[in-house]
Amino acid sequence: QVQLVESGGGLVQPGGSLKLSCVVSGTFFRIWTMGWYRQAPGKQREMVATITSARSTSYADSVKGRFTISRDNTKNTVYLQMNSLTPDDSAVYYCNSGKFWGQGTQVTVSS
Repeated sequence: QVQLVESGGGLVQPGGSLKLSCVVSGTFFRIWTMGWYRQAPGKQREMVATITSARSTSYADSVKGRFTISRDNTKNTVYLQMNSLTPDDSAVYYCNSGKFWGQGTQVTVSS
């Protein structure tokens, strides 16, 4: 059974930073493409960033230059470093690999 467990969300002021983590159970983590998605109230879930097994990354235009996705295969963990946060970044952030999803972690950007 594959499980994805996110952590690191919270309340942060505009301009602040947060780092999300997602620990994945599963023997084959190192070959999986991992992704971070987010869903704000009343909006569709959208891709934020992805990273392949070869560490090739892609980002939504709205977060390019502010967010960085990375992975540590020794810890079965994928990270999302989020800088220069704005209220538009407020959402529930989900970790994903293929058909598997985490439970989500809330990020709220507000003064």
